[in-house]
Amino acid sequence: MSLLPIFLNLDGRRCLLVGAGAVALDKIGTLLKTGAGLRVVAPQARPEVQQLALDGKLEWVPRPFDPSDLDGAFLVVAATDSPQVNAAVYRQAQARGVPCNSVDDIPNCDFFFGSTVSRGELQIAISTSGLSPAVAQRLRREIDEQLPDDLGPWLADLGELRRQVLVTHPRSEERKLLLHELAQRQICDSALCSTRQLARTGKDASRAAAGWVYLVGAGPGDPELLTVKALRLIESADVVLHDDLVPFAILNLAPLHAMVVNVGKRCGVKTITQEEINDLLIDHARAGRSVVRLKSGDPLVFGRAAEEIAALAEAGIPYEIVPGVSAAFAAAASIGCSLTDRNWASNIVFSTGHHAQSHNRSSLPALEDATRVVYMPGRDLGLLAAEWLTEGLPPDLPCVLVSRAAQPGEHILHTTLGALGDAAPPPAPSLLLAGWAVRKTESPQAPAVDGAAIHASSGD
Repeated sequence: MSLLPIFLNLDGRRCLLVGAGAVALDKIGTLLKTGAGLRVVAPQARPEVQQLALDGKLEWVPRPFDPSDLDGAFLVVAATDSPQVNAAVYRQAQARGVPCNSVDDIPNCDFFFGSTVSRGELQIAISTSGLSPAVAQRLRREIDEQLPDDLGPWLADLGELRRQVLVTHPRSEERKLLLHELAQRQICDSALCSTRQLARTGKDASRAAAGWVYLVGAGPGDPELLTVKALRLIESADVVLHDDLVPFAILNLAPLHAMVVNVGKRCGVKTITQEEINDLLIDHARAGRSVVRLKSGDPLVFGRAAEEIAALAEAGIPYEIVPGVSAAFAAAASIGCSLTDRNWASNIVFSTGHHAQSHNRSSLPALEDATRVVYMPGRDLGLLAAEWLTEGLPPDLPCVLVSRAAQPGEHILHTTLGALGDAAPPPAPSLLLAGWAVRKTESPQAPAVDGAAIHASSGD
């Protein structure tokens, strides 16, 4: 059976339903949602149908079906308990050219009711041509579970933007592509919303521009923690030069034509020098390509952004910095603690693991008035623990090792400074958080301090 899937506008149109029992009740609900002018013909009616008639939502004619009931009807549904009556309604409807659905009687159907998923004006209808409504209902439930709840409001906003585009942009292939681009994007209420600006001007301020370099924070690794701007830049880049720790889930967001190059290092082993990275940024930009320099976490936290910014400025290459979610904050979110718990910490100080053992670094604030966040703490945790113990930090100071923060395979280990040296080296990328603010539970031995500080050690 070849069916044409269409959506009919029944608003204000007269529809006939023959029957008013249990079989008909579901069809009544479906038809009333469309705004149809519904007439129900049946000698007897369920109390619900009678109440709808009293409320003026439908017309109930309390008698058996008569062929004259089809006069002026746009479509008809036969939903009685009698197959003979339903078949008679179908034959009379065919004679008048009125489409008819005879419930649960495939040979006597001109159309079928689909199982529908709705989000506002969005409707997804599933039909099995009457073979198995149960299968259609199962598929409806599965689709319904996957669709976001805010799809309806988004579609309403998109429809408004589409109307603006049709009025302000002449018919062309560019307009068609613009409408398809709008359908891929989020829409916010702000007047500065890049999607709304795109609809007005046809120019996307958030897309990577040719000849520009973007220093973009990739966040801790979860694609959902990318900023909207970072996502747009990655999706429209010609070249992506990324750190070693940026996961494939984010790199796969780059377009198929993009050149994606790993310019990072693993365990301190460099495959490319910083000067070579600077040259790549400059050369690709001068060749008219849009370049995204993708860095883990935030590009301005231990990402050597200062050297790249200086090189771009000296070469006269336009650039933009797009901040990202630092891995320290993702790790804190994973363990459910505030790094600036007012009872334990009042300062945040970031440093790198490479400098954590240096005698040249600036002196620390009050030792325990701090939360220390050590990025990439290295494999010799005992050495770091011994240094902190020598500085006077107590052995029971809470420590947390977080690997792959906010990513699949995330691992969290709570320990203390005294036991830190016995912990197995965590898989990269990892962070060490230490201080009373990151304690797993309230510690009765924890000293009552007025504030605290955060020490972060190693690259973002």
